[in-house]
Amino acid sequence: MPTDTSNYLKSYYQSLYKEYGDSHKAVQHVSKEAQNVRFDIFLKLISKKSKVIDLGCGLADMLIYFRENGFQGEYLGYDLVPEFIESAKNKFANDQKAEFAVFDIYQDDIAKGYDHILISGVFNNKMSDNLAFLDFTIAKSFSSARKSVVFNALSTYVDFFDDSLFYVSPVTLLDEFKRNLTPFIFLKHDYVTKENGFPYEFTMKLSKKADS
Repeated sequence: MPTDTSNYLKSYYQSLYKEYGDSHKAVQHVSKEAQNVRFDIFLKLISKKSKVIDLGCGLADMLIYFRENGFQGEYLGYDLVPEFIESAKNKFANDQKAEFAVFDIYQDDIAKGYDHILISGVFNNKMSDNLAFLDFTIAKSFSSARKSVVFNALSTYVDFFDDSLFYVSPVTLLDEFKRNLTPFIFLKHDYVTKENGFPYEFTMKLSKKADS
């Protein structure tokens, strides 16, 4: 099943990239504005001088936003899709603090020494093993991060369900991670990604200790 998950995600996003090129649509975001709402939340949860891994970095849109908003730290972008990584490398060829690598969460080791592992939009596609994929990815990331893991996901507290997307209860995850990973959890579930929108997703930060 892990191989099936990796192959599905890789081929799916390769097809989007072939269709849309270097666009937010290639990484399945509705708009740049919606992307930036998510990135702003992430940036506020870390130090602007920290070392971060962007797991599922896509076309490095998070790093673009971070650099434009004062992030000075080291960055490592991981993604399954080689085309995404090549595009990101070209964009940031002159950024001495940015690196990118093709990465499979099931096959590869996460680099050590990074403060935060950031995971945005990775868990949204409906698959046969969504919860297992999420649990495995979060647990592996948490064991590797020095300080925290921050991720977002689509919530079951929504006003509309799309059959192609995966929704998960933040309450279920909070209970699971509180019991099995860490008592230090921050949950944000009050934001919208467009004006007059509905808060259909959440962001969670799992820290190794208080205020990290």
